[in-house]
Amino acid sequence: MLLQALADGRFHSGTELAQLLGISRSAVWKQLSALSELGVELLAVSGKGYRLQRPLQLLNLQQIEQHLDARARQLLGQLEIHDQIHSTNAHLLESARLGGDSGLVCLAEQQTAGKGRRGRQWVSPFGHNIYLSVLWRFQGGPAAIAGLSLAVGVAVVRVLRSLGVTDVGLKWPNDIYWRQRKLAGILIEVSGESSGPCHAVMGLGLNVYLPEQQAESIEQDWVDLHSILAEFAHGKRNRLIAELLNQLLPILADYEVRPLAHYIEEWRRYDCMQGKQVNIFMAEQVYSGVVSGIDEQGLLLLKQEGGQNRAFASGEVSFRQS
Repeated sequence: MLLQALADGRFHSGTELAQLLGISRSAVWKQLSALSELGVELLAVSGKGYRLQRPLQLLNLQQIEQHLDARARQLLGQLEIHDQIHSTNAHLLESARLGGDSGLVCLAEQQTAGKGRRGRQWVSPFGHNIYLSVLWRFQGGPAAIAGLSLAVGVAVVRVLRSLGVTDVGLKWPNDIYWRQRKLAGILIEVSGESSGPCHAVMGLGLNVYLPEQQAESIEQDWVDLHSILAEFAHGKRNRLIAELLNQLLPILADYEVRPLAHYIEEWRRYDCMQGKQVNIFMAEQVYSGVVSGIDEQGLLLLKQEGGQNRAFASGEVSFRQS
């Protein structure tokens, strides 16, 4: 309730907040301190009161649903919104174990144990970004959904481009980049029998606004939507989530009959690694070369010395400084 009162970014006096919430001013101060500990940026000015450093649009089920198209409404199961959660992906993996059905969506204002590739922590300031996971069940085994992260990447780029984000591209296998800086990451976790059925949890972390102080621990070049299009830092987060679901849910629902082959040419158009010099890290091995694109199975092709292409199904890819 306190955060909702402050979400407009205007100053509110301690007395005003106390009256609004029906609590004492000391209780207001304690709640403000708790918000600061969550990473919410607050400004206190004597004689004016308190306000957020930046306005927030809190996650809102009704606002998301009003922007869903007919197909997404049909495919959406339950949509959960959490103020704080350990990990949206971990939560849905547990839901799947307990029998959760396809179309279960989990959103959070903040993750305390969100992770990216290779178990890295995903920096998750409260109330600014998109932490989204979707559970989907498939009749076939994991092989039937090979390349799913590439198709999901295409869906995310479609949405960003439709909203005016130009120069956005895909970095194999599951990152979204803008001018060589990471804007979003995809993490798909699959469980099930090799011959089927199986289930997948598709997780997306998208930077809408990253406060500099909280981003200090990020060990790679990053960017957020606020830096690209300032108006997306406030007021459009719920609509952006809806547009993502409009693209993602049909791809998940149809993937066993419309697999990677239906998305691969579009993925190649968005490829931001083609022709770039990179290093690929696999365990203790490092492979260097120039990216030749991806093959029909979605494997990364690396042209090494001698001109031979080597295909990679996995690996940590980093751009080499020229």
